Amino acid sequence: MTSSRSCALGAASSDDTRRADDRPAGERRRRAASVAGVSTLDVPTAVPAPPAWSPTDLRMRRLLRLPTDAPKASEASARQLVEKSLVISMARCLLTYVFLPFVAPILGFGSGVAPTVGIVVGLVAIVANVASVRRFWRADHRYRWHYTVLATVIVSALIWLIVVDVIGLLQ
Repeated sequence: MTSSRSCALGAASSDDTRRADDRPAGERRRRAASVAGVSTLDVPTAVPAPPAWSPTDLRMRRLLRLPTDAPKASEASARQLVEKSLVISMARCLLTYVFLPFVAPILGFGSGVAPTVGIVVGLVAIVANVASVRRFWRADHRYRWHYTVLATVIVSALIWLIVVDVIGLLQ
């Protein structure tokens, strides 16, 4: 009988074993078994199932023009965009109700500028709010419906304020 060791996947000769033993103790390693006979490895991979959206979710995604197969956005990016859109809406309110009516006249300007500034900042705020709602939906955020309601109220108020500003400009 020979003294070579055999393995299920391959065989190591006694020469290989001897060479490994000639090394100092800290450098000795075990040789891996040969896998030369294996060409592919059939392991079932977990394919993520497509999200199961309700019919209402699908309608909202169509309304927001979001493709159902688009890559998912991160919740962090959705939060950042929401914060930006709320800051823009806040800036519009501060300009319209604090700076332009009280501070601008003290500085000597602003009487006829308020409606124009209100329209421009209001339009920017509407775009930012719609973008943040879309990002919430792309991220499939758990509070997407809550934020959609909040953003709808904000956008409705902004539209009403823009209409008031346009009427003020026309008079």
